[in-house]
Amino acid sequence: MYTIDFTKPIHVHFIGIGGISMSGLAEILLKEGFTISGSDAKVSRLTNHLKTLGATIHSPQMPSNITDDINLVVYTAAIHPDNPEFKYVKEKGIPMLSRAQLLGQMMKNYSMPIAVSGTHGKTTTTSLASHVLMAAGCDPTISVGGILPSIHGNIRVGHSGVFITEACEYTNSFLSFFPKISLILNIDADHLDFFKDIDDIRHSFHEFAALLPSDGTLIIDADTPEYKVIVKGLDCEVITYGLKNRDADYTAAGITFDKIGHPSFTCLYHGEPVGTFSLQIPGTHNVSNALATIALARKLNLDSGIIKKGFETFNGTDRRFQYKGKVHGVTVIDDYAHHPTEITATLKSAANYPHKETWCVFQPHTYTRTKALLDDFAKALTLSDKVILVDIYAAREKNTLGISSRDLQKKIQALGTECYYFPTFEEVENFCLENCHPDDMLITMGAGDVVKIGEKLIKM
Repeated sequence: MYTIDFTKPIHVHFIGIGGISMSGLAEILLKEGFTISGSDAKVSRLTNHLKTLGATIHSPQMPSNITDDINLVVYTAAIHPDNPEFKYVKEKGIPMLSRAQLLGQMMKNYSMPIAVSGTHGKTTTTSLASHVLMAAGCDPTISVGGILPSIHGNIRVGHSGVFITEACEYTNSFLSFFPKISLILNIDADHLDFFKDIDDIRHSFHEFAALLPSDGTLIIDADTPEYKVIVKGLDCEVITYGLKNRDADYTAAGITFDKIGHPSFTCLYHGEPVGTFSLQIPGTHNVSNALATIALARKLNLDSGIIKKGFETFNGTDRRFQYKGKVHGVTVIDDYAHHPTEITATLKSAANYPHKETWCVFQPHTYTRTKALLDDFAKALTLSDKVILVDIYAAREKNTLGISSRDLQKKIQALGTECYYFPTFEEVENFCLENCHPDDMLITMGAGDVVKIGEKLIKM
């Protein structure tokens, strides 16, 4: 494998530079003096931002983008061997690294690399922990999988030994990492286009945990089914937390909610109070994310006052129960949830927010996920008073499974919940204008482009 010498900047080209993680890595290298170019299928706010920093951006992707002065090419898991740039780079013999391999090499340059993994909650927990680290003056380098308003983007380049990043399990990307502290927030059945089943997923998380050195630390949610399989045989320190498992090292007591669903709770360590904390983000699931963050902060010797300050300044990231505005008295919220567990957490959070009826406009994400978890999706979505479905967002897939949003609609209707399907966003927008009433809540939900519906509505 090619190894970068970070003291000797070179020209690095990113295939798929517009991705949230790829753009962040490119920005880190730019600020370290590297020459950066890249390509993507389309220009975006992220690619335009990189352009202002000095990167050369190409669209679309084609062999002519690969110039003779490129020393290294980085590509994402979404890039297939038939990609014209990928094929040309292979033919020319230019050294290549995957996104995960590059991120892993970056981690080696920091004395305290922290990796936040889990099927759900990575972006929120990484962001929440980042706020605590910044409140403590740790001056961290941050790579987060969403837009964090406090750092005006998805990346922050610090000047200390602390580096915090998300660690995604898809295609076993996180097995290329070199963390000193790892967090495992949960383990659920997902990405079944890559993993065989939940046992295969657990195996990968165990391998990820085993990457930690003997003087490293694993922080893991003890509410995760069979979590002991993950920690078995590890020689590093293991710290547990949980909302249900009262034997965990860190637990929560006295959870209450304010009038818009923001929780407060007392954190217990081995049954003894370490402080009472309040969050500015909704939902019981975020109490769990906060416990993970408290465990991390205390491992880094940060006191409760600093943790509270970090929590108080964190108002969430883009597309995580994000208030977008109002249209004719209807509150419009947007959320990235695209797995049944995430949908359940989001809709339970919505129940604590003042409203009359909940309308959920859901865009399923990938055919394999929709097919594998169809019944679970239907059950989760019945937590909304009324559901509106749009077509499945294909992402990296083609529909070889014969699955559609109409299949999900039938399941939801069979469970007794009103459910509508429309093939176009315009039809959804018109239907919402006619049928949603003042004081209702409209949640656009999914990992695709469904956010556009709410953004269009609030401009009407």
